[in-house]
Amino acid sequence: MKQILCIILFFAANCTFAQIKMEGVVKDSLNKPLELANVIALNKESNTLESYGITDKFGKYRLKLAKNSNYKIQVSYIGLKNLEQELSTKESDITKDFIMKSANSLKAVELTYEMPVTIKGDTLVYNADSFKNGTERKLEDVLEKLPGVEINEDGQIEVEGKVVNKLMVNGKDFFDGDTKLATKNIPSKAVDKIQVLRNYSEVGQLRSVTNNQDSVAINIKLKEGKENFWFGNVTAGSGSSPDNELYLFQPKLFYYSPKYSINFIGDLNNIGEVALSRRDIRGFSGGFRPPSRSSGTNINLGDNGLNFLTNQNNALEIESKLATGNFSYSPNKALDLSGFLIYNSSRILSKESSFVQYTDPELGIPDEATEQRSRERSDQVVAKLSASYKPNFNNQLDYDVIGRVSNDTQNQGVFSSVIGTTNQIDEVTPYSFNQNLNYYYTLNENNIFALEAQHLIKNEDPFYNAILDNDTDSAFDTTADALGLDTTTSQYNLRQNRRIKSNQFDMKLDYYNILNARSNINITFGTILSNQQFNSNLFQFLGPGLTLNPIPTFNDGRATNDTEYNFSDIYLGFHYRLKSGKFTFTPGFSVHAYGNKNSQFGVEYKDNFFRVLPDFETRIQFKKSEALTLRYQMRNQFTDVTRLAEGLVMNNFNSFQFGEPELQNALSHNVSLIYTSFNLFNYTNVFARASYSSNIDQIRGLTDFESVIRTSTFFNSSFADENVSVFGRVQRTFGKIRATLNASFNYSKINQFIQQRQSVNEGFTQTYTPAIRTNFKIAPNVQLRHRYSVTDNTQGGRSTQFTTNATTFDFDAYIWKRITFRTDYTYTNQDLGNGESQSFETWNATLSYRKDRDAKWEYEIKATNLLNIDSQVRNSANNLSVFSQETFIQPRFITFRFVYTL
Repeated sequence: MKQILCIILFFAANCTFAQIKMEGVVKDSLNKPLELANVIALNKESNTLESYGITDKFGKYRLKLAKNSNYKIQVSYIGLKNLEQELSTKESDITKDFIMKSANSLKAVELTYEMPVTIKGDTLVYNADSFKNGTERKLEDVLEKLPGVEINEDGQIEVEGKVVNKLMVNGKDFFDGDTKLATKNIPSKAVDKIQVLRNYSEVGQLRSVTNNQDSVAINIKLKEGKENFWFGNVTAGSGSSPDNELYLFQPKLFYYSPKYSINFIGDLNNIGEVALSRRDIRGFSGGFRPPSRSSGTNINLGDNGLNFLTNQNNALEIESKLATGNFSYSPNKALDLSGFLIYNSSRILSKESSFVQYTDPELGIPDEATEQRSRERSDQVVAKLSASYKPNFNNQLDYDVIGRVSNDTQNQGVFSSVIGTTNQIDEVTPYSFNQNLNYYYTLNENNIFALEAQHLIKNEDPFYNAILDNDTDSAFDTTADALGLDTTTSQYNLRQNRRIKSNQFDMKLDYYNILNARSNINITFGTILSNQQFNSNLFQFLGPGLTLNPIPTFNDGRATNDTEYNFSDIYLGFHYRLKSGKFTFTPGFSVHAYGNKNSQFGVEYKDNFFRVLPDFETRIQFKKSEALTLRYQMRNQFTDVTRLAEGLVMNNFNSFQFGEPELQNALSHNVSLIYTSFNLFNYTNVFARASYSSNIDQIRGLTDFESVIRTSTFFNSSFADENVSVFGRVQRTFGKIRATLNASFNYSKINQFIQQRQSVNEGFTQTYTPAIRTNFKIAPNVQLRHRYSVTDNTQGGRSTQFTTNATTFDFDAYIWKRITFRTDYTYTNQDLGNGESQSFETWNATLSYRKDRDAKWEYEIKATNLLNIDSQVRNSANNLSVFSQETFIQPRFITFRFVYTL
């Protein structure tokens, strides 16, 4: 790997030494420097773009040109006449200024080549063809090559360090703005322009009165000819593996016209290429955001779905089915209708082995080795309909409704070196229904009203069944006696039914009064009303028609739940926004009247109180593309009904809990500092974020272990928990080479109580990720990335350190304008801090052939896991344990594919 790095650096150095520098200043006819003027250099022999630059606030530009070459220099600036001159380079650098004149003074010069990057106000426009070299197939292949744009590990798009909130195609939402579906499915050849919309606001009426600096959207402009008819591609393939035949079928079809659009994405394969994972779909919000998101109140309704063993990226067998449809229709200029339907089905076989060390060794909890094998089945459906009515600029009415339902099952076989063999079945068929109504009304130029309301209904019904062998001297025997089970049976067959019903209404009314061009007042009245009902029943199955409802010897013998929890928050908020020079100040506060009530076992628990929650934001706009933002907010966090319910709940065969009905809310102080800078003069992108949170009265667990089986309850801890995180990214482009350095630091301190002893868990993780990539139009391109991460954990008397080194090498080449070769290789080594280390390698490759770039047919051979490794390893820690985990993965797959492009 060091040799590869040396070759890349040597090649980069040769490219640098073979160039000269051309720089100067662009001015207007009054001799004033022009910021954001475009300067491009076209090679006269090849008529291709050689270099481009954008002037800084002093009017300076800089170009990299080849020695002894002839160029056509073009300069453009909005409102002024385009300028064109010819230039010949020698062996030395060149200094040259340009003076631009009014556009109506002479006949305009027509630009023969588009700028790769242009700025129009808050919109950054990338010309996609300027960054393509022929190896791209999907939108994400293009986005990864754009300066200032990243695809993070979660598949989200980041621009200048900010996660993109929404993605549109020709101005229409693509699956309600979901970026992952777009990046992995929109064909790259259909993309003309990529517009980055900074300071984006979905409601034009609120743009001038709200802080949208961290809101970023992307609009994909399609090439001419990709409108008013279908485009996309269909991929079909097959192959063989040691266990079964492989298949793949992926139709991706798109239609766009000025009035309506239709998108369809299908996926059917057993290769493990997941277009959308179960986790992606569960997190698919459909663009819904709670009205109370900035009120300072957070209420957790809980998530009682299945915690699948695998994340669907690594498994022994993966069978996926996906069908998604999205439409938008504009019958007239005032009305927009849209919606989508997603169906996802997966069948997975996974296997993992782990070695677990539990917290402080002085507590006497034995180390545990486990091996588990799981068969998982999931069927999910998500559907949404939306309507937006804008009869004029002063009125906007939006209505959205989204529904989801799933049927999930997990069968696990677990062997524990302490407990023995356990078989488990998890089943859940949850559904939810969410409605959203927004109305925005501008009374006049100084008074704006905004109403947002949301109603959620959610029903969850998890069922759990665990079967444990009742061997002599079983580690589960003491727990069985404490639970009140029949210990004479050969097996412990435990079952539990649960049902959680949630009903929540969230509404706020905002009034904005614009005092003058620099300041406005925002008054908010809002409320959150929530109701949750929780029922559970734990019983032992003894045989056909025979069950035992156990009476535990602890927790006052309570093994069932019938709990109702009501929460209310009525709040009034006030914010003042002031712009003064480079500064924007937004101080504010909200006054809350809280009400809590839960009823169980014939007793009612109430808690009503008032609280003032302050918040503050200051933004310094040094220049259009450089800013510093400081934020502070105090938040109230309220728990869900399951932590209040007093009856015993079986989370797993080795984890039981019972709640505390008099739990109070947690209070947190949150501070963040964000710096962003995007300099197109020297192609430098800098992003830094630091945040600190301190949690007071945080809800923590009181955990007691019997062997490796734990029982927990909850309390409000008087010990403050803290978290500090820092992330930074510096990216610089040198001609055709882009270098990036990411660094992150995270420190956390958690107070916990285990075996009636208080301890402090501290964790500190530091990660450094340098990367270098090329973006040549003709030559092959490479990317080299290294991740160095050190994690230190202190858990009472146990201290651990994990060090991870992961080096990734990507290569792609477009050969003879017909063949595309792409490959990626990763070597990962993990040092356990005790003299032992683990490592594994992954290597994938793709070879494609098409007659030319416009060919309808493409033929492809794709190989995954070329080294045929069996598993991947991971080492980590949580607040209770330190563990080393080995996940078994699919073997080497080689598939043959046909791609037909519409």
